[in-house]
Amino acid sequence: MCGIYGTTIRYNKMQIRDKLDRTAFRGPDQTGQESYITENSNITLGHNRLSIIDLDPRSNQPFTYYEKIHIVFNGEIYNFKTLKDKLYTKGYNFNTTSDTEVICAAYLEYGEYCVNHFNGMFAFVIYDEKKHCFFGARDRLGQKPFYYYHKGKEFEFASQISSIQLHNQRLTVSKKSISFYLTWGNIPDPQSIFNEVKKLKAGHSFVYNIHSGSFNTKAYWDIDWKLTHPFKGTYHEAKMEFKNILIDAVQSRLFADVPVGVFLSGGIDSSLISAIATNFSTSKTKTFSVKFNEQDYDESPFAQKIANHLQTDHYIIECDYNEGLDLIENFHYYYDEPFADASAIPSMLLSKHTRKHVTVALSGDGGDESFLGYHRYNWVKKSSWIYSSVPLLIRNASSEILDLFPNYRLKTIAKALRIKNVNEAYLGIMSSIDLSYIKSEFDTRDIIEKKYLYHREKNLYERISDFDIKTYLNWDINTKVDRATMAYSLEARSPLMDHRIVEFARSLPTNFKFEKNNQKRILKDILYEYIPREFFDRPKAGFTMPFQKWFRDDLKEFVLDELNDEGLSTLPCININNVKIRINQHMNGTWNRYPMIWSLLVLKQWLKNNGTGLTIK
Repeated sequence: MCGIYGTTIRYNKMQIRDKLDRTAFRGPDQTGQESYITENSNITLGHNRLSIIDLDPRSNQPFTYYEKIHIVFNGEIYNFKTLKDKLYTKGYNFNTTSDTEVICAAYLEYGEYCVNHFNGMFAFVIYDEKKHCFFGARDRLGQKPFYYYHKGKEFEFASQISSIQLHNQRLTVSKKSISFYLTWGNIPDPQSIFNEVKKLKAGHSFVYNIHSGSFNTKAYWDIDWKLTHPFKGTYHEAKMEFKNILIDAVQSRLFADVPVGVFLSGGIDSSLISAIATNFSTSKTKTFSVKFNEQDYDESPFAQKIANHLQTDHYIIECDYNEGLDLIENFHYYYDEPFADASAIPSMLLSKHTRKHVTVALSGDGGDESFLGYHRYNWVKKSSWIYSSVPLLIRNASSEILDLFPNYRLKTIAKALRIKNVNEAYLGIMSSIDLSYIKSEFDTRDIIEKKYLYHREKNLYERISDFDIKTYLNWDINTKVDRATMAYSLEARSPLMDHRIVEFARSLPTNFKFEKNNQKRILKDILYEYIPREFFDRPKAGFTMPFQKWFRDDLKEFVLDELNDEGLSTLPCININNVKIRINQHMNGTWNRYPMIWSLLVLKQWLKNNGTGLTIK
């Protein structure tokens, strides 16, 4: 896990060093840069290394293989040993025990199709001297970030956008991206906060021709959104096959030359990962959870109970108010794009203290999306009949009645009833039902990923699951986890995002995952082989900060100072009067507006620290 950088732009050595230093927290163990000067080009590759596998300096990057292949790589290839053995029989030699070298050999053997052989999370770029090109790729689910700037023969890429921004005078802030950020809470791929910088989409590779300046991307993977390969076996057969894949996914992610632990929230997914890790670890497993003083947000007693059952070495990290405030004030430095998921703060806190004990932590991310675990899936199950059976005319009349009540939940339901169908309703849930405070010339719900939600090849539950994998998991969860962990040089690995598990889950009948009120059925049935069922007889909880309460109490003065008339006037794409009404609603307790307040605070902080002097257009 590292930070990568490269450019064809002629920066001097100190400027390159500045760019690498800006994200040195991603890889504090070694910083390297190499320049490759040809008759027509000046290429620089840079790397910040977090040493995980093969700690020897021989595996430092930029790494050269067979003299003409140079690579910078961020992530892990979990099947690299198997792939290495296969490549060895084809005549390739290896001088390290790292996965970096295996990527290079696979590229020489398979060309652009090498990515189909990798099981992992990755973003890498290979400079191929012979072909005068860059070849790069991002993993299937977008766990590792990749930003790039391209203008003719000028090409620059990095793990984080701040490395591209530094010393680059060509960038302007995107008003379109800000509008999308206010809608989704993040900036959807392939956009970035800058008009001139893009993200490589998950499951895509690219080729950049250094001589001509041409840049072409292509998708090498996608979920089976048309269900062309449905699982044909029984539930018992599915459970056995899935269990084998899951055990292999966990075991392969336990391999490292540094200490490894597990994030244990006490929920289904993290408990299952912890149980399997404990079962297959040769030493006592270290587990980590966060404790909140606010009881409604605190699941640490459940995590402790499970840790006691598994006999792990468990650490509870208390969310101290002052430490949380410090993380808020420095949020922009690590996320370096506006990002409004409030659970990023406890994720940073968890990562900060986990790093004191281990360098790698396994997580349960990905389980809810693939196995229908979120509360909203249950909402869809209960409410879909309304949109299919109750005429819009009647729903509009009911909406007008509900709007008369002061309760904000009823008003939210009223707005939902006016939506014409369940697809539109789900799109509203995942963005925001009411976007009236946003001033934008763009249709911010018009995203290409709607194709996963609006088609008729699958039932509704499978379609929203596909949609969440392509949007929420990629844009939000993976961004949150990558920045939170890498801020403290901690590598996070997610077994449930192994592409074999995602593909297998997509093939299963819905009732294998969600039967009656039993969400994540197949996951739970495997979990109960390790931990008693009664440990989980409680409602599912989220992982977030108690901002709803803090914004009315401890942080009220902070909010009102930051988002006063002067502060709001600095923010583009908002209706100031509408925003002020919503802030007042939150402060007087009539409506929970903390998501909007938090997103505006983050945007204001980013513009103040990263956007000063830049044109917004």
